[in-house]
Amino acid sequence: METEQRIQIQAPPGLVFALAAAVERWPALLPHYRWVRVLEAHGERERLVEMAARRGWIPVWWRSLQRLDPWAGQIEFRHVAGLTSGMQVRWTIASDGQGGTLVTLWHGFWPRWPLVPDRLIALVVGEWFVAAIAGRTLGTIKTLAERQTARAAP
Repeated sequence: METEQRIQIQAPPGLVFALAAAVERWPALLPHYRWVRVLEAHGERERLVEMAARRGWIPVWWRSLQRLDPWAGQIEFRHVAGLTSGMQVRWTIASDGQGGTLVTLWHGFWPRWPLVPDRLIALVVGEWFVAAIAGRTLGTIKTLAERQTARAAP
């Protein structure tokens, strides 16, 4: 299963990257996140985090290894615990060439669950959970970044 979502944000890439990378702040910024805990830090660019969100009323939880590459504008996650263990996530945050930012959020998940067809995994995990949570995350980060950019404008 692979999903990809894109969003255009009228804010500088550095601001968008900072909002997306600071997952420990997400529960205060993103209403669908219940908690994010930094469990281990390995320098400034890698850490183990525990994340919990809601898809509607359904709670979800996972642990992920987060890697930051600000020079490439990428944030990567590899889920290491929870139902989605093995999922790979990549944020790509790039200038749109006009003062704004294009964000691409990709998820890849290929579990080896016996008797569960790939299409069902794509539907339930990809479309119903990932797309909904990621879409809400992207939309809220867009709102926050554009609001901060508008306040800073002369």
